[in-house]
Amino acid sequence: MPLSDKTQMFYNAKVAIFTKAKFLRKNMTPAEKTLWSRIKGNKILGLRFRRQHPIDIFIADFYCHKIKLVIELDGNIHDEPTQKEYDTNRTEELNRLGITVIRFTNKDVLENTDQVITQITEKCRELMK
Repeated sequence: MPLSDKTQMFYNAKVAIFTKAKFLRKNMTPAEKTLWSRIKGNKILGLRFRRQHPIDIFIADFYCHKIKLVIELDGNIHDEPTQKEYDTNRTEELNRLGITVIRFTNKDVLENTDQVITQITEKCRELMK
């Protein structure tokens, strides 16, 4: 029996992950709010992005299921060696699920929003091919 669209979209995420994701949606960082205002409502090539989206044991900052793209925004903590290692392993796990991950710093989103949107749009075009 084929997996339902919802099961495929969330990659069997458990209830606890959904609960945490709901909390994160209500408590977005300034960078997340800035990016969300620019990508919500199918503003990039008509693609629908979801914010704080559960995927297996992870929560993606932003996710487009149609092209399997995760957008991650990284604050200063992501400069720490242990966090960098975690991020690398997390990206590898998402890649194994067939998901592409792109990362931006919070600073880039807040100071170079148009450039970030251009890079996201280019990645979306590439994945749509």
